[in-house]
Amino acid sequence: MPDVPAPTVDEWRAALARFVTVIPHTRELGLEVVSVAPPTVAMCQPWRDDLLGDVERGLVHGGVLSLLLDTACGSAVLCGLPRPEVCPTLDLRVDHYRPAVAGKPIWVEAQVLRVTASMVFTEGRVWQEPGCTVARGIGNFVRLGERNTPEGFAEALFAEVDHA
Repeated sequence: MPDVPAPTVDEWRAALARFVTVIPHTRELGLEVVSVAPPTVAMCQPWRDDLLGDVERGLVHGGVLSLLLDTACGSAVLCGLPRPEVCPTLDLRVDHYRPAVAGKPIWVEAQVLRVTASMVFTEGRVWQEPGCTVARGIGNFVRLGERNTPEGFAEALFAEVDHA
């Protein structure tokens, strides 16, 4: 995106909504981008019965929570850099505080804490009820830089967004 104004919050929300529809598992789950205030992203996973890991007790599978944290943290990275670049997850630590339960949407918010020349450090939080954290995640992402980011990556992210 050379010589164009910085994307607006609405343009970021639209771009990240497209981003989560490109990833097969987040598309299939129906993950929704709720808000973007760079470098913070909020998403909502609507309730689905196939999120359960323990059907008898009605508990959400822990892998779902990890997926949500990784996706939200990675999305925060995209809007937390001066220019979007490919930044794969180096590691993701998830602390589970309580189980997520059946029948309620799952909310996740993530933010960039620090950006260096080679790394992006993020933190995310998952909840179903306000003020009652289900899990917390710390995600570290490797910056591949412009040289290793496919040409047109940033433009593709905003393909349907008119910057004029």
